Amino acid sequence: MPEAVIVSALRTPIGTARKGTLRDTDGFALADHVVAAVAAGLDPSQIDDVVLGEGRYGGGVLARHAAVTAGLTTVPGVAVNRHCAAGMAAVQSAAASIRAGMDRLVIAGGVNSDSTAPRLRMRVDEDEWLDPWTSPTHPDRPDAPNRDMSITVGWNAAVRSGISRADMDGWALRSHRNAIAAIDEGRFTDEIVAIKTPHGLFEVDEHPRRDTTLEKLAGLKVLHPEIEGFSITAGNASGANDGAAALAIASDRLGLPALGVIRSWASVGIDPAVTGLAPIEAIAKAVSRAGISLSQVRLFEINEAFAVVPLAVIKALDIDPNLVNVSGSGCSLGHPVAATGARMITTLVHELRRRGGGFGVAALCAGGGMGSATVIEVAAP
Repeated sequence: MPEAVIVSALRTPIGTARKGTLRDTDGFALADHVVAAVAAGLDPSQIDDVVLGEGRYGGGVLARHAAVTAGLTTVPGVAVNRHCAAGMAAVQSAAASIRAGMDRLVIAGGVNSDSTAPRLRMRVDEDEWLDPWTSPTHPDRPDAPNRDMSITVGWNAAVRSGISRADMDGWALRSHRNAIAAIDEGRFTDEIVAIKTPHGLFEVDEHPRRDTTLEKLAGLKVLHPEIEGFSITAGNASGANDGAAALAIASDRLGLPALGVIRSWASVGIDPAVTGLAPIEAIAKAVSRAGISLSQVRLFEINEAFAVVPLAVIKALDIDPNLVNVSGSGCSLGHPVAATGARMITTLVHELRRRGGGFGVAALCAGGGMGSATVIEVAAP
């Protein structure tokens, strides 16, 4: 069976939705740009497919649009949607096809433009509006409202795991500090491909806050003051963001220089009420499939859809927190939903290379009680 190796991994900088630098750059432009960047230097005749996660551009296939724009007219495209795990699912799909011997080289990733996604609102009653374009993640329940992730991903997971507001605020502050340090030290240089926008050349992630403090985070209002003890705020949650990421996944039999190897992956489903806990099971399953132990993992990327998610995973699996999100995550870098899974793998492979190789795990929860994880290995130089 061929190995699925990563031969290129790039992403755009992450923008703050609706008011950031990418506010007028739509999903097609993001997809076109990152796919062309990843395809550069590859033999077009060897590329078999483009697979992109997308969550808010219904009715089209951004992947095919990007392939044609990049001059890959003979390469088809497919759209993948597993909510927040869409970009990761695209990478996993590409790896599966390569390991099965069906494809030799696939560009896979995800694209998200909250700023320009189509929206169609309708009035439910005098005081409430519904956005039916964004499909519900699961059947609605009182304990698991299907359009309020602050409860299903954040609050319920915090209660179940015994994680406090102070814990989450502290982790969010750490996330911003780690992201700012990574930016200042140039750790994202190899993974970011700048993009021209109507507002100038965009080169650096703009969502992390240099001026945030624990006091500022502690002073933010909770999202549901009517719920006693509610602890989720805008500060210990991820932002609304724009961005794209893509990787070139190849069969090792092509002999292309490899950045890393995709060793295993797993996706799971749990009760939607505690969606934020899904990465616990996904990580355990993916690590077992890779034939390694958690103690062998050198770095973890666990998406901060809410700060409680990595904290719950760390607590449940007894992971060293110093190995988790060393360059920030959703609370700081932001969460461009359909792109995040691919962004995490991109960041992980580059950071492992910078540190001399080893195993890495990227994981995240996804709306409706889903979770997904991917194990990669980067060889020592």
